[in-house]
Amino acid sequence: MCGIVGYIGTQAASEILLSGLEKLEYRGYDSAGIATVWEGEVHCVRAKGKLDNLRDKLAGMENPASVGIGHTRWATHGKPEEYNAHPHMDTAMRVAVVQNGIVENYRELREELKQRGHKFRSDTDTEVIPHLIAEFLAKTQLSDVYHPSPLLEAVRQAVSKLQGAFALAVVSADYPDEIVAVRQQAPLVVGFGQGEFFCASDTPAIVSHTRAVLPLDNGEMALLTHLGVEIYNFAGKRLKKTPKLLSLNPILVEKQGFRHFMVKEIYEQPAVVRACLEAYINPNWNAATKEPPVNLKLAPSLYENLEQIEIVACGTSWHAGLVGKYLLEQLAEIPTSVQYASEFRYAPPPLTAHTLTIGITQSGETADTLAALAMEKQRRLEKGGKFEPKLLGITNRPESSLAGIVPDLIDTHAGIEIGVAATKSFVAQLMAFYCLALDLAYRRQTLSLSRIEEIITGLHLLPAQIEMLLGNQEKSLEELAHDFVETQDFIFVGRGINFPIALEGALKLKEISYIHAEGYPAGEMKHGPIALLDAKVPVVAIAVSGTVYEKVLSNAQEAKARDSRLIGVTQINDGEAGEVFNDLLPIPPVDELLSPILTVIPLQLLAYHIAARRGLDVDQPRNLAKSVTVE
Repeated sequence: MCGIVGYIGTQAASEILLSGLEKLEYRGYDSAGIATVWEGEVHCVRAKGKLDNLRDKLAGMENPASVGIGHTRWATHGKPEEYNAHPHMDTAMRVAVVQNGIVENYRELREELKQRGHKFRSDTDTEVIPHLIAEFLAKTQLSDVYHPSPLLEAVRQAVSKLQGAFALAVVSADYPDEIVAVRQQAPLVVGFGQGEFFCASDTPAIVSHTRAVLPLDNGEMALLTHLGVEIYNFAGKRLKKTPKLLSLNPILVEKQGFRHFMVKEIYEQPAVVRACLEAYINPNWNAATKEPPVNLKLAPSLYENLEQIEIVACGTSWHAGLVGKYLLEQLAEIPTSVQYASEFRYAPPPLTAHTLTIGITQSGETADTLAALAMEKQRRLEKGGKFEPKLLGITNRPESSLAGIVPDLIDTHAGIEIGVAATKSFVAQLMAFYCLALDLAYRRQTLSLSRIEEIITGLHLLPAQIEMLLGNQEKSLEELAHDFVETQDFIFVGRGINFPIALEGALKLKEISYIHAEGYPAGEMKHGPIALLDAKVPVVAIAVSGTVYEKVLSNAQEAKARDSRLIGVTQINDGEAGEVFNDLLPIPPVDELLSPILTVIPLQLLAYHIAARRGLDVDQPRNLAKSVTVE
């Protein structure tokens, strides 16, 4: 969850490291620090809290060093205090390390090192690493055996002692022209510039300097020098690998005049929907066309003899999976289950034949989701036959670790998302499921061609409808938010395909406003949650014309009878809803099947404006990180 950045080149490293950390702060912001190598010493500066505190400390410090590493922390082991901030150093202050991940056996290693005279200054698991490296470095320097780099060799030997998932960047005062980067189950990319080289947890940190990157695979190390980059495996064997060019636009990681990244990303959703349609829907398709309406460029084997689908995901991606389940079952008529990846790993369901397993992760690095997919792949390979693995990933980052586990991907084309609370990436995931469900429905002939054409026509209308919604509601939602600054509890309800949107609306509010909120199927209110209702607990109900419309209105009336303030996400000019709800969040008329793309947007805006009105850090809410790369 933490962010790592490293630089070696001809420029002053400090500002480049700080700039990179700014782009990675979404991964954690409990503390930050940098270490540079200059005049035979490691210069380490750390600060508690957000990156601005570190920048303030560095202001006025002269540091022309051209080699350094940096870190922004999401605390796992040890409180978010300065003494626990990275980089961490050995006893002699000659080796500095930054880590993203967890060293599971750090307690045993720490005790062994202490018995050998090592002095520890923090409560973190990371600190054992520079001490180990220092020990092996001393032995390597005394050895007559040739190594490409004594530092590389010492790091290689040190990581062999570590258990867990981690990514590292290492510098040493004794090797001032080197950075060693290591990946083991945590993301790390190397960047190739003109006479300068980078490493980082994620590409936004370096995309303004270079678009030539090489993602490290598990069990690989990179030696960065002023002359270039060499890649080795943990056995010490040099590898031949080729960088690739990213298509990421560095402008996308700027706010472009918006107050927060979150609201900018909400406003980017029409473009995201258009990008998905352009990527996957045949623009000239209609019911009379002989070609398929959808082209996801997936392997034909994924479709063969398909009987069941299982989806694994976490957080907002899990909510997208619930919408996906509805679409896959109702359109393609394929039984579908949705599992929390973190639970799936420890209580996997019995294997079913001819099953497609879909992993959803915005970052492509979510540790639980990757581990669940890897486990499912392995147990299906062991059984074979009709149980052979069919794996598909849905991600916003096709260059991520997910690609190393699943052979087929759907790129959601959302672009870089900086706000920790997912918005545009959620809508993009929904679009991926619409495309997949329509593709399967066409192949399985479970929908008429005219109905497929009708749905696709509706999908093409969505970008303009979102733009209209944003234009009409922004001001009114900002005003409505004033009424809920002191509210302590919220209830969100929906039915059918909009029940997951109720869950997502509650999650958004919890994430960024710190208001307790829960989502329920509207029909379940009377089975317990209704006991929570009174005048202090507002209820947000999603009531869109369709199969469950009247039922939701009836459920809303039950809440109104308990004095709750009712907020309705309804279609424009819905007179019946106007009589039921105290406040309306109107959306354009839309087919119920397509409504989640629209109904989620006022809930995103409501959460945003309440949080902003409360004076909270919308983009970097407390205790959260964008990419959850630890279990």
